Amino acid sequence: MKIVILDGFTANPGDLSWERLAALGELTVYERTTAQQTVERAAEAEIVLTNKVLLRRQEIEQLPKLRYIGVLATGYNVVDIDAACECGIVVTNVPAYSTESVAQMVFAHLLTVTNRTEHYARQNREGRWTSSPDFSYWDTRLTELAGKTFGIVGLGNIGSRVAAIANAFGMKVMAYTSKEASLLPRYIHKGTMAEVLEQSDVVSLHCPLTDNTHHLICRDTLKLMKPTAILINTGRGPLVCEEDVAEALNTGSLYAYCADVLSKEPAEVSNPLLKCPAAYITPHIAWATEEARRRLVDVAVGNVCAFVGGMPQNVISA
Repeated sequence: MKIVILDGFTANPGDLSWERLAALGELTVYERTTAQQTVERAAEAEIVLTNKVLLRRQEIEQLPKLRYIGVLATGYNVVDIDAACECGIVVTNVPAYSTESVAQMVFAHLLTVTNRTEHYARQNREGRWTSSPDFSYWDTRLTELAGKTFGIVGLGNIGSRVAAIANAFGMKVMAYTSKEASLLPRYIHKGTMAEVLEQSDVVSLHCPLTDNTHHLICRDTLKLMKPTAILINTGRGPLVCEEDVAEALNTGSLYAYCADVLSKEPAEVSNPLLKCPAAYITPHIAWATEEARRRLVDVAVGNVCAFVGGMPQNVISA
């Protein structure tokens, strides 16, 4: 049995092992695969694993030996599920492996804005403190989180974990969610989208990207937010209209935007957020802690083992 990983580098740049997968068959791991290389590299494979390499109908229909696609992620929009089903191909994903890591990144971003530790550490490497006439100095706004309102859009695994951490910081938690209010923890107040945006000092996006949530945050919804508000996006880049967010930052109608995702990745040079001093952008790394990647690989390999054993798990193609 031939197994091919089309883009294994980001999940496992060499600090983890594919040994369990190799024990199941003839394994070939490619660090990266272009669209033009996909069919050729997967041509003889019965099992293909992909993270971001697209397996659309046009690729799938050229892979008659393919029986299984394992997505090395939670989101599975990289695979044409309808085409896979029509061809009898099982598709699986890796759910909830990065919950703790992404929630941690939300607060890493938030604390970057409120406490600016990197800013002061850099200044003091350059001698700012040693030349200060006072024992203490600050040249940015410093903000205490306790008592502030933290708004969450989407209460899935990550949104719920973020809510719990915000509560531990002593923040008031609001959420826009389809869940019944009676089913929410006591510390979460359910609100409408408008209420969450209007009342929150921090808004964090954790909803899926759909036609209804595309550009959920745009010029019109940004007008509802406080000019002192901090917007955080660790979900999907297109949840926000980046041009509108950049405009809001540059005009002072939004205090800060923190994002681990952009609408196009790698980031395009022309992206207006890259030059905004009040935009804090990280290169899609919230999921990439060693612990989260280890869980990802373990579950992905377990998915393949379950498929080979005739009992597929984490199936999204049914």
